[in-house]
This record gives sequence, structure tokens and C-alpha cells, in this order.
Amino acid sequence: MPLPIARRALLLAGLAAPALAQSRYPDRPVRVFVPWTPGGATDIQMRSVCDIAQRHLGQPIVVENRPGASGTLGAVALKDARPDGYTLSQMPNGVFRMPAMQAKPQWDPVRDFTWILRLVGYMGGVVVRPDAPWRGLPDLVDHARAHPGRVNYGTPGANTTEVQMQTLAKLAGIEWVPVPFRGAAPNLQALLAGDIHVSAETSAWADMALEGRLRPLAVWTGERAKRFPEVPTFRELGWDVLGESSYGIAGPRGMDPEVVRAIHDAFRAAVHDPQHLAVLARFDMPVRYLGTEDFANEAVLLMEEARRIVRELGLKQV
Repeated sequence: MPLPIARRALLLAGLAAPALAQSRYPDRPVRVFVPWTPGGATDIQMRSVCDIAQRHLGQPIVVENRPGASGTLGAVALKDARPDGYTLSQMPNGVFRMPAMQAKPQWDPVRDFTWILRLVGYMGGVVVRPDAPWRGLPDLVDHARAHPGRVNYGTPGANTTEVQMQTLAKLAGIEWVPVPFRGAAPNLQALLAGDIHVSAETSAWADMALEGRLRPLAVWTGERAKRFPEVPTFRELGWDVLGESSYGIAGPRGMDPEVVRAIHDAFRAAVHDPQHLAVLARFDMPVRYLGTEDFANEAVLLMEEARRIVRELGLKQV
């Protein structure tokens, strides 16, 4: 005898409940790649924001460092990952620049990822050891102009801060040599050891500068850094170089919009949390939040900009 409609509805609801519960996101830890060495500004910032976001998600967020390849190994891992929301990555500008430099790009920055939200931007600039002969960036430029090809500078990866430094070189009519490292920590260690003349680096140098172990010559942000008000910007010195390099979080292509929304909301709350803002203040990093749709639109613009930069600066093709 057929069951009454109401009873059948209750039975179906009861059967559906476990399936819905099993599909609730997240029901296990989430992994986030940070494609830089531990201890740098990006690593510390990402660990802070992930620590806060996991409280909103209700599951642990495990940060995994994957340094190398100019900060693009997170993108490599995402491309072949399942789009279930359990594999994410910090995405620096190198994710856009690398394909523009490859004859056969490994990924398409727009089509191969789900852009979830933009988080923050970098403060960065040029630093030297306290015993260096250059008191300011103009002194360094004059020296480099008088000694073409004999001044080297460290970067946290090939074609990262090299963009700012080669833009300056083009504007100032100088020639110097980039030395790429696998992140901020080895870059700055090489400077302290005297293995390189200059470091072109994000604000991982800030604490050492405050301690007097390094001397900043100039920053490439739009405004002077709050903790270094005496350090001029490149633009103030007459060179139109800006390199804030905002970044955010993405996942593999084809993620469920509801899962994207859950991740977005957790990280949006985290990026504005006072605990995270205190970490940003330590590195003079500005909040540069963008939502999912705006971040995806920005990805299109960043891809076009990367192609232009590679073409104009003649960056090395790989």
C-alpha cells in the first residue's frame, strides 16, 4: 500500500540529511600553499591570516611552504588539484608573469584557477648593509652608472623584485645584475654575509632595519612607510617605479560557488581582524581586499600587464 505523501516526504528528508551533512564544507583540514621560504613577510602574514580564518571555517588550515620557481609552485600544485576547496594557494604576481615568459605556458592565469579574494599588498624597497658606501638610492645609482655590470642585487626569486629594479635601471640608464634566491630569508642572509651588494626585497627587512642591521635606501610604494618616514619613495627621487604587488588566494578551476563563498567569507573576516592587522603593521603591508568577482576581473588585467612588462623590460624567456 503506498505511503501517504506527508510520510514519504518525512522519510526522504531523513534519508537526505546524512548526505547533506557529509557534503558540508569543510569537514576536514584545508591545505594552503605558501610558495616562499619560512620566515619571510609573506609566510608570516599568510600563517597569521590562515590561523584566524580556520576559526571561522571550523577546521584547521595547514600552511605548506613550497619555495622556488619565482613563487609559482603553488600555482603548479593547484592546476592538477581537485576543485573541492581543500587545496588553495597564495598567488603572487609571478603567477601572471611566468606564463608571459614561456614559449609553452604551463598554465593560463585566468582559466586555470578560481580567484577567491585578494588580501594585502607588499611594502618593499632597496636595502644595504650599514657599512655600505651609499647613503641613498641616488648614490647607488651613480655608482652603478659608473661601474656598469659590476653591482649586483638580490631578489626573492627570478623576475620578482627584478621588475622594479630593471624598471629603475631602464629609467636611470644603468646596468646591474640580478641574483635570484628562493625567498626573502636567503636573500637577506646573503646581503648580511656580504655576498651581494644590495637586496631588493619586500618588507621582510623591516625588523633588521629597525635594529640597525640594514639600511633602507628607498621604497617602491606610493607613500613612505609609516615606520620609516625618513626613507623616500622611488617616485620622490624622480623615478616612476611602483611595486606594491598585491596578492590573494585562489583554488583550482571549477570550484563550487558555495565553497568559494565559505572560503571568501572566512578570509575576509580574517584579513580585517585586529590580530592580523597587527602583523601587517609589523611589515608595513596595506590591506588590499577584493571580493571574488573583482579579484577574477583583476586577474585578466594582471595577465595583460605581465605581458606588457615582459615585453618592455625584455625579461628572460624560459
